[in-house]
Amino acid sequence: MNFKDIIKNNKQNVRNIIRLITKETNEDLEQEVFVKVWKNQDKYTEKGSFKTWINTIAKNLSKDYLKSADRRVQVNSTADDEVMNSIRDNKSAPEGVFLAKIRQKRIIKAIDELKPKFKEVIMLCEIEGYSYEQISERLGVPMGTVKSRIYNAKKELALKLEDLL
Repeated sequence: MNFKDIIKNNKQNVRNIIRLITKETNEDLEQEVFVKVWKNQDKYTEKGSFKTWINTIAKNLSKDYLKSADRRVQVNSTADDEVMNSIRDNKSAPEGVFLAKIRQKRIIKAIDELKPKFKEVIMLCEIEGYSYEQISERLGVPMGTVKSRIYNAKKELALKLEDLL
């Protein structure tokens, strides 16, 4: 698989992980993930899926970004324009954080309300990053069953969360 395909196949998942952890869209962080994947692709061992490996890189870089965010705020100069921008940003930040938390709680609640067999496949596929084949092997069910359960779980979630979509 060439690197363009790797980016194409994993971009949305990496974006979702970064948004889930940092609560913001960060294209620089997305790019950093793929640069790290490119630089370290020779270190990938086939113990787990390639997608899971990329997801782990995205999770770790997002966590590192959050840890370093405090340091960046302290290091920034206090030019008048920067101070004014940070004051404006801080006024909208609590509301955005609050709305994001409410949305996240609704999504988690909707997933928790799914039938156990649907919840299990959604968690394995969307959260853990397992492929359909891996889920099929892990649960000991046919591939068609996995696809059907994921389809039905997403359909139920779409109905429960249609106002968020």
